Amino acid sequence: MNWQDVLAQLESGSLRAANQDDAGNWHANIEVKKGILAAFKAGKNVAFDDNYQGFVDKHNLPARQFTPQDGVRLVPGGSSVRAGAYVAEGVIIMPPAYINVGAFVDSGTMVDSHALIGSCAQVGKNVHVSAAVQIGGVLEPVGASPVIIEDGAFLSAGVVIVEGIVVKKGAVLAPGVSLSKSVPVYDCVNQVMREKGAEIPERAVVVPGTRPVKGEWAEEQGLSMACALIVKYRDEKSDASLELESILR
Repeated sequence: MNWQDVLAQLESGSLRAANQDDAGNWHANIEVKKGILAAFKAGKNVAFDDNYQGFVDKHNLPARQFTPQDGVRLVPGGSSVRAGAYVAEGVIIMPPAYINVGAFVDSGTMVDSHALIGSCAQVGKNVHVSAAVQIGGVLEPVGASPVIIEDGAFLSAGVVIVEGIVVKKGAVLAPGVSLSKSVPVYDCVNQVMREKGAEIPERAVVVPGTRPVKGEWAEEQGLSMACALIVKYRDEKSDASLELESILR
């Protein structure tokens, strides 16, 4: 498949940079990522027309244009969706926000101000991506899985998720939570330390925490490192507090 077909099918949602198997596990689509990289290689830097005055980028990866028929609400003020990104009907994008090539954003999701959805990241239905959330992208190595945010997750302000972390359905990340393959997650409900890089379970409520740094000198200094804590799993009360107003959509 050539890169032109890859970009077109990514934009239509018929092709994705990662797919979920019957067991619920996610896998990178290597051919898609190869196609995106081929598009970058084939692209030539050009100055865009009056709609993008002053901007220079690859000629074949311009910002997407939407119409009312697309059912996407892209609010004025500096947001951009790059070619090769899929944005479903019913998505709202508040300014400024950026959705990069290969990303998939499903219906009913809110992308708030100063949010980034990086290359090939997969965001499910009815996800709330709050202000200043950073969802990392990944193109290389081609076999590396992107960040996955499943349906109904709630990412509070300032959350950072990188390095292919998977956030399962309905999980809630409190403001300031950072997740990567080097950040341990402690499940205080089940009293276990999850492996570094492990997925965040369904309906888990995660808050930022700290843990002591090992070593005599570090202990003398009272040093600590960041971690993430699962402090509960969603119940009816927490569901009610996170309900999104339909009028906003």
